[in-house]
Amino acid sequence: MPVTTIEWLNGKVRMIDQTKLPEELVYLDIEDVEVLAEGIKSLRVRGAPAIGIAGAFGLVLGIQNFEGNDKEAFLRELNRIADYLNATRPTAVNLSWALNRMKKVAQENATLGVEKIKERLLQEALKIWEEDREICRRIGKHGAKLIKNGSHVLTHCNTGALATADYGTALGVVFAANEEGKKVNVYADETRPLLQGARLNVWELMNEGIDVTLITDNTAAFVMQQEKVDCVIVGADRIAANGDTANKIGTYSVAVLAEKHGIPFYVAAPYSTIDFNIKKGADIPIEERAAEEVTEGFGKRTAPQNAKVYSPAFDITPHELISAIITEEGVIEPPFEINLKKSARNQNS
Repeated sequence: MPVTTIEWLNGKVRMIDQTKLPEELVYLDIEDVEVLAEGIKSLRVRGAPAIGIAGAFGLVLGIQNFEGNDKEAFLRELNRIADYLNATRPTAVNLSWALNRMKKVAQENATLGVEKIKERLLQEALKIWEEDREICRRIGKHGAKLIKNGSHVLTHCNTGALATADYGTALGVVFAANEEGKKVNVYADETRPLLQGARLNVWELMNEGIDVTLITDNTAAFVMQQEKVDCVIVGADRIAANGDTANKIGTYSVAVLAEKHGIPFYVAAPYSTIDFNIKKGADIPIEERAAEEVTEGFGKRTAPQNAKVYSPAFDITPHELISAIITEEGVIEPPFEINLKKSARNQNS
């Protein structure tokens, strides 16, 4: 079974410190919102769905020690904490989605006392967590239909249980296919500069007994040329209304390579990742990371002192390079601008 990446336990947030993997499996018990915010920024917890859950739990942490019955002051503090958490990582829409959902619950229960509002907020955070577990399973089930027995799948970055509440998105598709008895072989891009593919994806796949081969990012083209890849499955941190997708830096390169070699390129993500307020990928805010992650990653300097660095955490894959988007509602095919809206209407009906 997949590991439990994040959960609410005894009034604290318990989560895996992913910066310690694969050498150590370390759990953090967090009771302070500032510590949780630092954990999001420093990638102790990462992956769009898991970040959203962390934000919801973080909001509960931030307000649980509020004293008194001044509801206006309480709601001001809640909004302040939500803004503080939302600023930790701007690209993944799941964070703002979860925080907005929590704020809505507070507003809808504004007639209750402060302690009752706190209770409702915790209930909602736990609901977000539980829903993600179910969503992961449904994404896996729908996506597994696209995987044939004996398929060779290429992945980029980590999209398994470590990025969600339970099963994963893109990696969840692989897990589901494996559970159906299909033999699946995975090529895992290392995913520079922080090696989430090497450290995390390979660790998860090996734990599940799935055949996985680690490759450097710049090996992807060659294994495709050698006809060793049947499909690519990646996750997403935000999907624009037209289907343009923000995901870990390097995803766009993989998509271009897949098109060149006639290989299907699938995006697997919860429906909450679709941001209909963003019309196209160029409008998605892209987080930039510290230069040190490139010049001295994992404590060893690999570039000259004072070297100029450009280190975006994400890139944009244009919708025309995407074969299908796998959500908990099913597999959505092009034209995305039409079919994403149609899926939204079906979900809301």
